[in-house]
Amino acid sequence: MSHRSRLAGFIIDSQVDDLPAASAFWSAALGLKVTDPDDGGLGIYDKFEPGPGGLHIEVQKVTHEARVHLDIETDDIDAEVARLEALGAKRVQHVRNRWWVMEAPTGHRFCVVPMNEDSKRAKPNRWP
Repeated sequence: MSHRSRLAGFIIDSQVDDLPAASAFWSAALGLKVTDPDDGGLGIYDKFEPGPGGLHIEVQKVTHEARVHLDIETDDIDAEVARLEALGAKRVQHVRNRWWVMEAPTGHRFCVVPMNEDSKRAKPNRWP
């Protein structure tokens, strides 16, 4: 059975106390409006309007070192995680029973998240 996946977007992980101030900076820097402050009601995500190519971009308040990470979206989380593990990635953390934080062989963290079928992003890759 095949599954699909594609780049979903970029998350700006920010070790800050003032999430709105961090989001205001990135909004001005990227020329994108914050469309959903406090997305999810947890006080840790500010979502922007879609970026170039429909990419999802948000600022996330974190306790770890500041960095930028990418999300890969898929219609089959288990299959995509297995595919990426076969390429050398490692599972790091299962988050809220919805997505996986993974680590590439290069040490970069990224997330595997559910597919947003309604997005205007590029056509997903189909994997065997």
